[in-house]
Amino acid sequence: MEYTLIRSKRKTIAIYIKDGRVEVRAPLHASMRDIDGFVVSKEKWIRSKLAKSGEQKEKREAFALNYGDTALYRGREYPIAARAGHMAGFDGTEFYLPPGLAPGLILPACIRVYRLLAKRDLTNKTIDFAEHMGVKPASIRITGAKTRWGSCSSKKSVNYSWRLIMAEDAVIDYVVVHELAHLTEMNHSARFWAIVEKVLPDFRKRKAKLRELQKRLSTENWSE
Repeated sequence: MEYTLIRSKRKTIAIYIKDGRVEVRAPLHASMRDIDGFVVSKEKWIRSKLAKSGEQKEKREAFALNYGDTALYRGREYPIAARAGHMAGFDGTEFYLPPGLAPGLILPACIRVYRLLAKRDLTNKTIDFAEHMGVKPASIRITGAKTRWGSCSSKKSVNYSWRLIMAEDAVIDYVVVHELAHLTEMNHSARFWAIVEKVLPDFRKRKAKLRELQKRLSTENWSE
């Protein structure tokens, strides 16, 4: 079985499946015999993951939006409708777009609306929770990150992927609190999780729901 080998100062051998490829990460001192043996021992698991990855890739490549479809916003599905004019937006009941857009233009138009909604809603939530937690981020930014829902820099800038606005409010709140907790603890230590739990005692359930959304989006291509 072919795989890409990446060596580092890690202590154990691990296997990752990325876009239909097998990536093996191993300690600097690990022998090729041990690495190959580990891969062989995991062959059944690898082939299962490759098949699943292939199915996800096919679904992503086939993903498209059109008038009459729905788009997810804060945990609810809303219709995508044509509306006379040149504006695209969201009015609380539907995503509205100019009529006659080619299929390839509908998804980018929806993403632009999502970014505006994310900027407004995630900023407001962050301000509210920051006041409650007694912290103050230096800035709040919306990014196009695909693999991270949020991040907090050493300069105290809190960043969110616009895709987070698809999650239900309870899940969004978890990510916001998670990133704000990093303003006090720039790690994932017991002290960090204690901060999160103090604000959201059920954060584990919220975190699990976030994984459900991640699973859904793995089959949808939300790239412009």
